[in-house]
Amino acid sequence: MTTDGKNKNNSKLSNFVASAFTGSGALAFITLMGIVSLFSDMTHEGARSILGEYLSLTGASGAAIGFVSGLGELLGYGLRIASGMIADRSKKYWTMVILGYTIQVMAIPALALVPDQGWIIACSLVVMERVGKAVKKPAKNTLVSFASAEVGQGMGFAWQEFLDQLGAFLGPVILFVISRINAGDSSLHTCRISFLFLGIPGIITVLLVLLARHKYPHPEEFDKTPDTREKFVFRNDFIFYMVAICLFAFGFIDFPIITLQGSRSGAFPLYTLSLLYALAMAVDAVAALFFGWLFDKAGLKSLMISTALSALFPVLIFSTKDPALITAGIVLWGIGMGAQESIMKAAVGKIIPKSMRSTGFGIFETGFGIAWFLGSWITGYFYDHNVTLMIGISVTAQLLAVVFYGITAHRSSEFAKQEKN
Repeated sequence: MTTDGKNKNNSKLSNFVASAFTGSGALAFITLMGIVSLFSDMTHEGARSILGEYLSLTGASGAAIGFVSGLGELLGYGLRIASGMIADRSKKYWTMVILGYTIQVMAIPALALVPDQGWIIACSLVVMERVGKAVKKPAKNTLVSFASAEVGQGMGFAWQEFLDQLGAFLGPVILFVISRINAGDSSLHTCRISFLFLGIPGIITVLLVLLARHKYPHPEEFDKTPDTREKFVFRNDFIFYMVAICLFAFGFIDFPIITLQGSRSGAFPLYTLSLLYALAMAVDAVAALFFGWLFDKAGLKSLMISTALSALFPVLIFSTKDPALITAGIVLWGIGMGAQESIMKAAVGKIIPKSMRSTGFGIFETGFGIAWFLGSWITGYFYDHNVTLMIGISVTAQLLAVVFYGITAHRSSEFAKQEKN
């Protein structure tokens, strides 16, 4: 590349960053919402890094952890169809976002108050946190999709996901520091101190979302594209897409089971488990940016690539006690999660009409959540009884998802040709 080319690229990058953090347009709004997500993820993803071991310390079995993780995701996704419909009908997007964030981040410090052997109470708070996410997520995604119309759906969601995952990285790192400071205390006590500390970024989250509401009361004004579609239609390509994302969700093992494996296998001491999650979130952030960029250029092929890579993580994590191989598996898990959090939503944003976008996100995420629940429950059960079968189920489901992404891409191109004609 020539010097002029490098300068041009550097100028574009500088302009992007300047507009993101000092501007007042769509990108600045996406950045502010990304910072909200940063502190939110610092709270609940920080907690998630030790949640599997914490639930175990309070008396939960592997099957119970898998069930609760799946139930939380089921409600966290399943209730979005209702919250999405409420948001679309009332147009009170900000109300749903503020309420949901408040419920979500306040459930975390409450975990510190759970008594010994109080795993049922702890599990209830885990579910409560996911319900809060369900309340705010369709409305939040809708607001971001409005602004992303100016910068590209792939990059819009990817940039927000990048900032989001910075928080998901910092949260576990902070908990690692806390665990080192409290190295002489019991593991249960250290977990409780960690949950209390996470209340600080939780409070900051609520304050920032109130600031965003004050500064950008009408984000829908960012989306100037005409929308001639009056209602959402279940086209064949969308049906195949739903099948693909449900297969992916079914086979994608939840991280509490991975941290439990890291502890039980003896590959990693307890105090390093939060760092493993921090690694996954760092990979998630970078993968979101890369695959978001790739989505705007190559469409669903980007999801085919990311899912093919992530399909290998169960083999590396659960069939060995080698720390290096487990770490490599966690990297692949982070790639799959990063692409899922950015590209999947960007793809839906292109299919659903503006007037029904919250409802559409709710429908999409409900199917995803049901599949995640069933997969988490089943993989949690087989983790206790037959790890080899669990690995086979996870890998097969993800590879089948790649096939259906390919079918979706083919059908979408056919629809595009028909619309042109």
